[in-house]
Amino acid sequence: MSAIRSHNHAVSGEDRDTAWWLRALLVAQAPRPVFAALRNDSREAAEARQDVVASIAFFVGVALTAFSASAATFADDPARRGIVIPVWLFIAGVFVAILNYWLAGGVLFLALNILGGEGSYRRARHLLAFAAVPLALSLVLLLVRLAIYGGDIFRAGGSDGGSGARVFGVLWLGFALWALALLAIGIRTVEGWSWRRTAGATALFALLAALADVALQIFG
Repeated sequence: MSAIRSHNHAVSGEDRDTAWWLRALLVAQAPRPVFAALRNDSREAAEARQDVVASIAFFVGVALTAFSASAATFADDPARRGIVIPVWLFIAGVFVAILNYWLAGGVLFLALNILGGEGSYRRARHLLAFAAVPLALSLVLLLVRLAIYGGDIFRAGGSDGGSGARVFGVLWLGFALWALALLAIGIRTVEGWSWRRTAGATALFALLAALADVALQIFG
């Protein structure tokens, strides 16, 4: 009997893991049920979604790295010419993912608590990760840019400049605003707040995140 119970427990655990992978795919089009599931912040629930959260954070880190100012001039730096760009994107993406997951998650936790939220730091991190799925999806823009411009996207003054750069910049901004909208929906769903309070929390998070970024630029 104990063996049967252990088997059933293992199967249910696998089912929970699979459910969170499906939720990661659905959050961009049907966010409310996904964020509602985040209300369960038990150890078992958090462990079931941990791999999904880590994967999202990694792809977001790669996307932020690929669309950063340093990526646009990567090939111009003599010190970097011996580094394969995909390897650099992977390594830098990991560091950016770790920084954003822990720091930005902490900023969101602080913003929510200032306005009366009672959730955990862990839930704030997971909420931010699922809200950031559009940023991970923005990697599609990187593939399109590579197909059109090739390696010029990693050089200053390449063929990807001018109107092309502006178009892709606007498209990436659209993904960022999509992520911000998902964050607002997530906060409202998880915390059960009014839209007014949710808007205040989202704005406060954006302000604190901007201040944290400025501090990193100054002292980093």
